[in-house]
This record gives sequence, structure tokens and C-alpha cells, in this order.
Amino acid sequence: MTSALSGSLARHAVSREAAPASGRSRIADAAAGLRRRSSIGWVGLVAGAAWIGLAAATWIFPETGDFPYTPDFAAGAALVGLVLALAGLVQGRLGRLGARLAHWGPWLVVLGSGLGAWELVTAKFELLPMPFFPPPQAILEVFLEDWPKLGGSILASLKLLAGGYVLGALAGFVLGVAVGWSRRAGYWVHPVLRFVGPLPATAWLPLAFFVFPSSWSASTFLVALATGFPVTVLTWSGIAAANKSYYDVARTLGASQSFLIRKVAIPAALPHVFVGLFMGLGASFAVLVVAEMLGVKSGLGWYLQWAQGWAAYANMYAALIAMALMCSSLITLLFRLRDRLLSWQKGLVQW
Repeated sequence: MTSALSGSLARHAVSREAAPASGRSRIADAAAGLRRRSSIGWVGLVAGAAWIGLAAATWIFPETGDFPYTPDFAAGAALVGLVLALAGLVQGRLGRLGARLAHWGPWLVVLGSGLGAWELVTAKFELLPMPFFPPPQAILEVFLEDWPKLGGSILASLKLLAGGYVLGALAGFVLGVAVGWSRRAGYWVHPVLRFVGPLPATAWLPLAFFVFPSSWSASTFLVALATGFPVTVLTWSGIAAANKSYYDVARTLGASQSFLIRKVAIPAALPHVFVGLFMGLGASFAVLVVAEMLGVKSGLGWYLQWAQGWAAYANMYAALIAMALMCSSLITLLFRLRDRLLSWQKGLVQW
């Protein structure tokens, strides 16, 4: 009885000692959370200062040329700087948006500083010769005033790219599955792939424009050719690299040949297929621009050639920026599609 009583007293003493400790822990956690919520994002403040400095340099220093959109550019830079500075002051309370600001803050600092340097060496001190190196507000003028022609060129490029890319991806996928699954198909197709595949699609430009009835169809063929080869090779590699035990288990359960292809081989090869799609997108975009420069009378490649002919270098830079944004957006969409289709493989595939 004495031992039971002493044990009870000991447990009571331990609980009394533990209670203040747990209370102190909760208080410390609450204080840490309060500090996080009220913390100042110095990266946001520095980024805001960089953009406000860009606006000040644009306003204060005299220009060496006539750029009508200088006030608009300066006002936009000042607005971006104020928003970033305010967001930095309350970054801890912005949640996910604050985390994004902390992640992209260094890039915002570099972007604001880079634009400021660009503004100084072109419009202010003319260290780089005009018109080959226009200032940022000259490119802003192109986007605001020449957007019908530039927007129409973007749409034309998207149409041509979509048609050729989809055709090439489908043909490459079907051919890759056939080569990876059937030895007979591999016997006939493999030598052709080795002979035709390594050749750049642009090498077929003269023949394509001679054989096809229109420059549009020739350009579509070239884009499809640039897309099809990497998709074919990576799909074939994915089918061949699938774990053979999957097929054995499926055959043991009575799976048919078509079931093995649709439900085993293709899902196992999808990570490789998406690598081929990414590679094909980059190759098709390069071929698209060259084809539009040489044969198609519309699109961003045609717009670049037109701007070069008129020495409109600001239009050229605007077209290059539009190309970069378009390609980046398409890659982002392809990543989203991959994440959605392969969500069930996140535990099996290295992302």
C-alpha cells in the first residue's frame, strides 16, 4: 500500500511538472506563429526598391530619343514597386501568396535591376546604338499599338504548331508502341528511324515545299516530323523497358494481347512518352519559326522577317518575347497534363 501511494504521489508530481512545460511549449509555438505572421519580407522590400528605382531613373534622366510611352512605363514600374514593397511589409500574413513572393523575390529583384540597366544604357545614355537596341518603353509601344498584327501572328503560329505537333505526336506514339511491342514492326521501322531520324527537320525544307501543294501543308509536315522522331524513340524505349513481371502477372490472370498493350505496356511507358513530348515540343517550335520565315506568309517567324526588313528592331524584340512566353506557356500546360495523367505513379516514378 505504501508503494502504491508513493507511486501515485510520484505520478502526480510528474504531471504537475509536465503541465507547465506543455503550457510553455504552446505559448512558444503561438509566439513563433505570431512572429511568422507579422514578419517582414525583406526580399519583397528589396524587389520593390529595385522597381521604384527603375521608375525614378526613367523619370529623372533625360532621354536621347523620342519615346512616347516613357511616362506609362515609369508609372507601371512605380506601381509594381509599391505593390511589392507593401506585400513585403505584410508577407507573413499573406499565406501562400507570401510564400510565392519569398520564392520569386530574388528574380523580381534581378528583373527590376536588369530593366533599370537596360533603360540607362539605351534611352538615357545611348551606350548601345539605336535602333538595334531599343529601350523597354519602345517594346511596350509595340505591344500596345501593333498588337493586331502581332496577335494575329501569334494565333497563326499556334494553329500551325498545334496541327503539326498533334499529328507528329500521334504518329510517333503509335509507331513507338508498334516498334516496342512487335519484333516484326521493329525489323522494318528501326532502320528507317536510324536513317531519317537523326536528320534535322529543317534539312527537308526544299523537298517539302516542292512536294506539298502549299507552304502551310509543307510546314505542318515539317513540324510533325520534328515532333514524331523523339516521341517514337522515347515511346519505344518505354515499352521495351517495362517490367516483364507485369506481363507475366497479367497473362496469369487471363489478359489478352490488346489488354497487355492498353493496360500494361502503355501506362508503364507514359513517363518516357512525356519526355518525348517535351523534346518534340522544343524541336517543333524551332522548325515552326524557320518554316514561317521561308514559306508561310503569317506567324511569328514571318513577323520577325518582316520586322527585320523594315529595321523595326523593337518589333523583333517584342516577337521574341511573345515566342518565349508562348513556348513557356505550352510547356507549363504539358507539365500540368503530365501531372494529372501520371498522378497514380508519383510513388513509383522519380518526379
